[in-house]
Amino acid sequence: MTKAETRKIYRLLLACVFIPASLHAQESEDVTSSVDDIAMELSNPNSSLGSLSFNFDTISYSGDLPGASDQTATKLSFQPALPYSLGNGMNLFVRPQIPVVFDQPVPVVGDQAVFVNSQNFNSKGTELGDISFDAAIGKSMANGVVLIGGVTGTLPTATDDALGLDQYLLGPEVAMARMFDWGVVGILVTHQWDIAGEDSFDTSITGGQYFFTYNLGDGWQISMSPTYSYNHNAAKGDELTFPLGIGLAKTVKLGDTPWKFNVQYWDYVEKPDSFGPDWQVRFTVTPVVPLPW
Repeated sequence: MTKAETRKIYRLLLACVFIPASLHAQESEDVTSSVDDIAMELSNPNSSLGSLSFNFDTISYSGDLPGASDQTATKLSFQPALPYSLGNGMNLFVRPQIPVVFDQPVPVVGDQAVFVNSQNFNSKGTELGDISFDAAIGKSMANGVVLIGGVTGTLPTATDDALGLDQYLLGPEVAMARMFDWGVVGILVTHQWDIAGEDSFDTSITGGQYFFTYNLGDGWQISMSPTYSYNHNAAKGDELTFPLGIGLAKTVKLGDTPWKFNVQYWDYVEKPDSFGPDWQVRFTVTPVVPLPW
């Protein structure tokens, strides 16, 4: 990716934050005056609030490959959520997630796959990764139960072949959560198969996210939402990636616009034996924005 293309990505992401924030005079009626109410609503997987999430990730790696423990990655992913109300506690979501890779180590595999030291890793960045998305309908019940169902997919948009699969992926997603006075707990499960693109290998990945939020008051929350995956076609020992996480979130109002700041630490208790994430720090910035409808 050229420097000009990189600057265009940065400008687009910055515009996604500051332009909607400047429109706070048109703020949705769903945004209440209490930061505790806003914090709780943003934790709801079936939230009716419009939001823009920016996830900044630092990832440290480990594995059997020589030099694996010397590798780190830095990434940014942007995910807008602009729900469309269907009435009776139901919302329609179409949520793309756009990743920008600043630095990503990629193993260099020779004809004999011999790794000598950390120089056998290429550093990739700054590049665009594969864009993922989901389209789902959520339903909130009177008893606090939230059900979500839909489809999820991935597009081969990576600007460097080493950072993507060069395949179109598609599959189902389901989520279930329970809202309480003190917070929320829930789980998301997805599965994707390759349906087009590079056909020299098959892709079948089960993934998802488990999430938990505990309200502390004054906009503060204990929060965790680690993502996990199981690659059914990976080599033995490399299938499961599963972290344990913990974090702290704070919701504030800057002017008339609510913002949520969240930092989490994930420790990967299960990871690919050869090369995989060891720990991860995620810092998330989420402004609430007016819905366009």
